[in-house]
Amino acid sequence: MPLSRDEAWQQFCGWTQTESLRRHGRAVEEVMRAAASRYGPPDACPEHWAIAGLLHDADYERWPADHPRRIVDWLVDRGEKELAHAISAHYSKWKIPHHSELDRALLACDELTGFVMACALVRPDGIESLEVRSVKKKLKDRAFAAKVERDEIDAGVGLLGVDLGEHIGFVIETLKPHADELGLGPRNT
Repeated sequence: MPLSRDEAWQQFCGWTQTESLRRHGRAVEEVMRAAASRYGPPDACPEHWAIAGLLHDADYERWPADHPRRIVDWLVDRGEKELAHAISAHYSKWKIPHHSELDRALLACDELTGFVMACALVRPDGIESLEVRSVKKKLKDRAFAAKVERDEIDAGVGLLGVDLGEHIGFVIETLKPHADELGLGPRNT
């Protein structure tokens, strides 16, 4: 039986305690759910893609030196080889080949989703009025969200074969309905 979202969520929460990493996992889950229909083959399962997004960093907090080996092994043990491979390839510097659209989309969505969230967090109205040009401008400012690897964003967009601006717009629009849950709504100042 395929891995359910409930089982994935339990595993994710069992290994991930910080709110910021939980929000990141949830955000990438929603972006990957939407990416299935945008970038996947006609038979792509949005829930399957969403689980890849949710679990991609599930072991990072507890075992950063082993990341992503623990979650990959957990998935392989459950017969989820496609998810395991996508997660093992979600960082281009690991040199794991990207065989499927799922693999490429996870790479293209992970760092960019985190970066878009960082852009929204510094705005009084959050993600509501965030524009593609603002995100592109912040990408050029290496001091802003310095831990976000711009090379990974470029590699993912290149492998997916999409326009950076259109992909940024897709991520922004996908996250907007989840702004309150993800802490991306307007701030009270």
